[in-house]
Amino acid sequence: MKRRHIVASALVATTAFTMPASAADTPAGDATALPLAARRVPASPDECAVWRRERAFAQSVETHDARAFASFLHAGTVFNAGGAEADRGRETVVQNWAEIVQGKTLVLRWRPGIVHIGGDPAIALSRGPFILQTTRDGAPAFSVGLYQTVWVRDPGDANWRVLFDAGASTPTRVADRAAAESWVVSQPMSDCASP
Repeated sequence: MKRRHIVASALVATTAFTMPASAADTPAGDATALPLAARRVPASPDECAVWRRERAFAQSVETHDARAFASFLHAGTVFNAGGAEADRGRETVVQNWAEIVQGKTLVLRWRPGIVHIGGDPAIALSRGPFILQTTRDGAPAFSVGLYQTVWVRDPGDANWRVLFDAGASTPTRVADRAAAESWVVSQPMSDCASP
C-alpha cells in the first residue's frame, strides 16, 4: 500500500495511527451510521440537500460500496487537501481508499455536521464529526475528530460532488465506543435530518 499511515476523512488527514500489521489486528466493529446531534442549527433547503448528500457519502463507506463511494467524487477531487501527501483525482482516491471502504484495515464512520453555502450557490462547505476505530494490542481503539469537505454542484447532472476533503482537527483518542458516540452527539449539525 502506498501509505503506512491511516488516511481519515471524510476528512482525510494523515494520522499517527499505523495500519494493522495482520488480519489478526483488523478492527472488529460494525460500521453503523453515527448518531445525530443533540443541537441543531437552521439550514436552507440547498444546504440540507448537501447535508443529505454527505450522509449518503458516509453510508457508501458504512456499507462497503466502492461504486457508490466513487460516484460522490468529482473527477478532480483532492483528498487530504492542503497536505503534503494529497491524493489527486478520482481514480487515485478510489485506489487509496479501497481498503478503508472495504473496512479491512479500520472502521471509519462520519456524519454531516454543519453545511454552509455562501455567495456561489454551486459551492458548499460541510464540516462534521468522525469516529476512527482501529485495533491496538487486540482491543478496539477509538479516536474522534472533525472533517471538512468542499462540495461542488456538477453542472452536467446537478449532483453535488466532493472537490476537496481534509481533516479539520487532530484526531483525539477516547476511552471506548460509547465515549466516541457521546462526543459525536455533542457536535452540532444542520437541522436537515428526516423526522
